[in-house]
Amino acid sequence: MVAVTLIVYLLVLLAIGFWAQNRVGDTADFHLAGRRMGPVVAALSASASSSSAWTLLGTSGAAYAWGLQAMWLIPAVVSGFVINWVFIAPRLQQASQTSQALTLVEFLAQGTPARTNRQLRRFGAVIILFCFTFYVAAQFQAAGTAISTALPIQATLAMLIGAAIVIFYVFMGGFWAASVTDALQGLMMLTVAIVLPVVALVHVGGPTGLWSGLLALEQPALMRVVDQPSLALAIVFVVGLFGIGLGYPGQPHVVNRFMALSSADEVPRARLISLSWAACIYCGMVVLGWSGRVLMPELANGESVLLELAVDLLPAVIGGVITGGVLAAIMSTADSQLLVAGGAVSHDLVPQKKSLYADRAAIIILGLAAVLLAVYFPASIFDRVLFAWQVLGNAFGPLLIVLLFVGPVHPGHRLAAMVTGAMLTIAISFFPQAPGNAIERLLPFAVALVLAWTGAKRLRRVPHKRD
Repeated sequence: MVAVTLIVYLLVLLAIGFWAQNRVGDTADFHLAGRRMGPVVAALSASASSSSAWTLLGTSGAAYAWGLQAMWLIPAVVSGFVINWVFIAPRLQQASQTSQALTLVEFLAQGTPARTNRQLRRFGAVIILFCFTFYVAAQFQAAGTAISTALPIQATLAMLIGAAIVIFYVFMGGFWAASVTDALQGLMMLTVAIVLPVVALVHVGGPTGLWSGLLALEQPALMRVVDQPSLALAIVFVVGLFGIGLGYPGQPHVVNRFMALSSADEVPRARLISLSWAACIYCGMVVLGWSGRVLMPELANGESVLLELAVDLLPAVIGGVITGGVLAAIMSTADSQLLVAGGAVSHDLVPQKKSLYADRAAIIILGLAAVLLAVYFPASIFDRVLFAWQVLGNAFGPLLIVLLFVGPVHPGHRLAAMVTGAMLTIAISFFPQAPGNAIERLLPFAVALVLAWTGAKRLRRVPHKRD
C-alpha cells in the first residue's frame, strides 16, 4: 500500500506538469506565472519551498539529538516567516510590479549603470548556481533516504527517480507547475506535521510521559534548555539560531512568490496562512524528535527518526502518505530552486539571451550536477542546507532590505554588499564554529547590511554621481 500511495502521488505531480505547460507562453509565465498568483497558492508554495527536507528530517533529527534545546529552532525559524511576510512581501510585491523584474537578482541590479548591472547579475547568478547545487543535492539525498526507508529500493535509484520527476514537471510547466505542486506538497507536509507527532506523543504517554521518558534516558544534556558551558555561550547559541530567520529575505526561491502575487491586497491573507503553517510544522517536528528519542533511543542517524516512526507506528496506507509528505518537502524546494537557477542563467548570467530553451537547459544541467554531488559527496542534510541557506541569505538579504526600506543604493556598494555577504560566509565556514554558528550567520549579514546602508546614504548625499 505504501508503494501505491507513492506512485499515485508522483503521477499527480507529472499530471500537474502537463497541465501547467499550456499556461506557459513566454518567459514571464515561466518564471513568475505572469504575476497572477493568488494568496493561497502563493502562501503555501512559498512556505513549502522555504521548508525543505531539512524542515522535516533535519529539524526532527536535531530535536532527537539535542533534546530540549531544540525548542529554540521554533521561534528562530518562524521569525524568518514573520520578517518575510510582515515586512518584505508588501513592499517587494509593489516594487517588482513597478520594475517588472523577473528575478530577485534582476531587481537588486535595477537602476545601476550597464557595467555594474552586468557585474551584479552575473555574480548573483553564480552564487545562486553554486548554492542551489548543494541545496538541491541535499533534497535528492533526502529523497533517497525517504524512499529506501519505505520501500526495498536502493537510495541511489530513489534519487534518480525523484530527480527525474522534479526536472520533468519544472521543465514542462515552469513557475505554474512549481507553485501548484508546492501548494499541494505544503498541505502534505502539514498533514505529516500534525498526524505523526500526535501519534508519537500518544505512544509515549502524552506530555507527562514524554518528560518522564526523556528523564529516564539519564542524559543530562537532553534536559538542558541550552546545553552550553557558560551563559555567554548559551546566548551566542540562541542568537546564532535566530540567524536562520535573518536568512529568509535573501532566498530567491521564496521571495519570488511575493513578486508573483497579483495584488498587494492579497498579502494579509497569504501572511495568515503562511505563519499558521510554519507554527504547526516546526512545533510538530520538534515534538516528534523528542518523542522519537524516547521511543527509539538507539537510532544511528537521528535524521531518520520521522521515517522510522512512520513505519513503526502507522498503518501502511497512512505511512505512505507520511513518506509522500517527506518527498513533498524535498520536491517543493528542489523544483523552486531549479526554476530560479534557470532564471539565473537566462536572465542574469546571460541577460541578452532570454529564452525558454536556456531556462530549461539550465534546469537539466543543475539537476544532474546535484544528483552527482548527492551520490559522491554525501553530507548531513541539516549542515548542507543551512550552509547554502546562509550564503544566499547574506548575499541578497541585506541589500534587498536596504533597497526596500531606505531607498536606492550606490552601485559600487550594491556589489560590495553582495560579494562580502557571500564570500565572508563561505570563508568563515572553513573555521571552527561558535555555538549556533552565530559568527557565520550574523557577521556577514551585519557587514553587508552596513555596506548597503552606507551606499544608500552616499547616494542621497551625492545623487548626481554614478559609477
